[in-house]
Amino acid sequence: MSTKPQVLAWITCDSVYVDPATGKNTLLGIFSNLRAKEFPVVHPRMIWFLSFSDLTQGKHMLKISIGIPMAEDEPRTIIDRKFESPGPQHRINLINDIHRLKFEKPGNYSILIEIDDQVVLASTFPITQVS
Repeated sequence: MSTKPQVLAWITCDSVYVDPATGKNTLLGIFSNLRAKEFPVVHPRMIWFLSFSDLTQGKHMLKISIGIPMAEDEPRTIIDRKFESPGPQHRINLINDIHRLKFEKPGNYSILIEIDDQVVLASTFPITQVS
């Protein structure tokens, strides 16, 4: 078994419905980029759905940062939250509700996902200007 947490899914969507009877997650409005006519732009609401495995039993810390690579500004921490894992054999699904995320300019933003200060995923999220 791996000693590093494994990212099974990172999905950006409009909403997540959790069935109260089964606990199943239904992701609604999946998207992988944003487009805007003018900048700065504020996206009203999005969900970052994450699924992990191979997490040791106990409390953990999730941190998600976003920024433009090589920019003067430091990446912004969007999510900084605690969660628990019952053990490495379990899948952990985390629903991260993000409101009013502001983008100053278009670009290929980098996303850094860390668990317990260990990088588990580095990805990109394009923000484009349309006419």
